[in-house]
Amino acid sequence: MRPQYPPEFAVEVDGEPVSARAGQTVAAVLMSIGRTSWRSTRQHSRPRGLFCGIGACFDCLLVVNGLPDVRACQRVVSPGDVIRTQIGAQLPGGES
Repeated sequence: MRPQYPPEFAVEVDGEPVSARAGQTVAAVLMSIGRTSWRSTRQHSRPRGLFCGIGACFDCLLVVNGLPDVRACQRVVSPGDVIRTQIGAQLPGGES
């Protein structure tokens, strides 16, 4: 059974509070605030964001609650989530 959340709640995006709606993916929340990229590539720091929208391409990776490589198009937000831009490749519990 899915947890019941209020219709609107706050999440944190790169240190700023952002309003989210129950059932939204992280990608939907980011796009609702005008963000089109939230990851950079490892070699050339090229911006990446939502591309395929179905979890096949891995362009929308970011850090959610300290866990890197979360697909923004697949992860549904929860109240209090801490969402952070991902720079290159990151290991759980550490940086690149």
